[in-house]
Amino acid sequence: MNTQEMLVLNGMYLAPYMQIATALIGKQRHAGGNMFRHQLDTMAILIDYGYIDSVLLKASIIHDVIEDIPDFNRNKILEIDMESGQVYDLVMEVTRQEGQLKSDYLKRILEKGSHKAKVLKCADRISNMISLGFVSKPEFIERYCDETELYIFPIALEVNFDMYQELIQLVISRRKYLEDSGYLARNLKKANT
Repeated sequence: MNTQEMLVLNGMYLAPYMQIATALIGKQRHAGGNMFRHQLDTMAILIDYGYIDSVLLKASIIHDVIEDIPDFNRNKILEIDMESGQVYDLVMEVTRQEGQLKSDYLKRILEKGSHKAKVLKCADRISNMISLGFVSKPEFIERYCDETELYIFPIALEVNFDMYQELIQLVISRRKYLEDSGYLARNLKKANT
């Protein structure tokens, strides 16, 4: 990060968004840890890739709040600052609606998502794929890899080739784990019988 980017970050009003995200501290993840850490991981991935857009970073900090806290008062977001309306809109764009199939949700982002929504979804998926290294359910890992290849690869290819390459490496490593564990061979054997 250069000095100019540091100064831009320094001038962002991030703390109130972080405070909202702390509501996710008790929400456990499949891979362990909690959803609050995932929000900050997602923001760190965006910064790592050079994204210093304030709306994008603010949205990354709270991107799962509405989805994971059903009774969350959305006005808390809208009252924060002059960008909070844009932040809210971006969060809603990457929020899976209640009862919505995961495939329909991912197709919506792929086909109709804004550039920022697609970048945020890629950073979110990179964080999720890294966490898969701690997941012990092979079915979950396989499903996540399949979703990533089908929906997230095309999004990443459109918005950030470096993210696309990282996602490819993450999928390869997770599929290698499944292969090494014998899971893929067992499934192939089941399919052939």
